[in-house]
Amino acid sequence: MANTIRIKRSTGSSAPTSLANAEVAYSEGSDTLWYGTGTGGAGGTATSIEAIGGSGYFSTLTTAQSISGNKTYTGTLDFSGATIAAFATTGNVTVGGNLTVSGTTTTVESTTVTVKDKNLELGTVSTPTDTTADGGGITLKGATDKTINWIDSTDCWTSSEHFDLVSGKIFKINGTSVLSGSTLGSGVTASSLTSVGTLTSGTWNATTIAVANGGTGATTLTGLVKGNGSSAFSAAVAGTDYLSPSSTIDGGTF
Repeated sequence: MANTIRIKRSTGSSAPTSLANAEVAYSEGSDTLWYGTGTGGAGGTATSIEAIGGSGYFSTLTTAQSISGNKTYTGTLDFSGATIAAFATTGNVTVGGNLTVSGTTTTVESTTVTVKDKNLELGTVSTPTDTTADGGGITLKGATDKTINWIDSTDCWTSSEHFDLVSGKIFKINGTSVLSGSTLGSGVTASSLTSVGTLTSGTWNATTIAVANGGTGATTLTGLVKGNGSSAFSAAVAGTDYLSPSSTIDGGTF
């Protein structure tokens, strides 16, 4: 008949209160194997009781476990075949390879975000179009949102706020100045201005200004001029519109 050796055991989860030196015990509730070390305990019992095995204290290779407490690892941790449901850290994290975030929302709660890449891509869907880009842009939160957005229906970048260029800067189109703080660019040759301020210098080089608009209605004038209602000014005729220099004023007889 075979003999059976049974070690000290408990259906609970905690460590035994005491063990003799080199004695082992097993907690079934926590799946932990305990070992008594030393002889410095009361009455020569073990100085300390240490966990030496079982999934309740050591991580297993395949089964699901919950691990708590502070752990220090050295070397390389390979999670390439694992799925991490959630992750939190109070220290720095350095990613040596590519970082792909597949969630719906990415939240960054840092004071300053520094990006070494000089080009940021937005709206990089599998098949980008102007429709998928519609409404895309940047939103700065404030009392009201401050936005710069691409609007597909107008084919324009649209800002909700003013643009204030610092002194010395200008607006350009295709490399040509169109507007500065005080001057229209030389390339602006057509305009729909309906009023201007006081003109202090310059040369009029356009069509004749009609009398009704404050002009003369004429392109050239010599000598005295005459006007009639809204008709263009014209040269006055000597002897008809005024006395010629050689005219005789005759008072007549009586």
